[in-house]
Amino acid sequence: MIEILVPGGGALRLEYLVADFNGTLAVDATLLPGVEEALRRLAGRLAIHVVTADTHGRAREALAGLPLELFVLPPGPGAPAKRYHVERLGAHRCAAIGNGRNDCDLLSVAALGIAVVQAEGAAAQTLAAADIVVPDIGAALDLLLHPARLASTLRP
Repeated sequence: MIEILVPGGGALRLEYLVADFNGTLAVDATLLPGVEEALRRLAGRLAIHVVTADTHGRAREALAGLPLELFVLPPGPGAPAKRYHVERLGAHRCAAIGNGRNDCDLLSVAALGIAVVQAEGAAAQTLAAADIVVPDIGAALDLLLHPARLASTLRP
């Protein structure tokens, strides 16, 4: 668990990280540099769930051996399924990271929503739904590894 005490804003007690795959952890189904190591470090503190439509069909291969659970969505709109996944876990216990339009609801319901803007860009609705916007996945994962940074950013 990660506990973040936000001055003037209460506390976040996070137990889960729910992340998108393509555009977030990976580009063209290839994990971005540093992601594997950061996920291994975070796994001792958060249960990691990757929820993806798996556009390229290679998420299982790319994430093999990592301490996480992979959920590949059936064809169709992914946004409701991603939102449901977070709600099922308990949205108040979840951090979420994403970039695409189908991640908008995911970020808006999670206790902490982080949008990343990388090679694929990010949907405007998703940026607006996020609590924090960062330039890349490394920065997003570093915030979770160093929660005092989150307290500063989320301070009202």
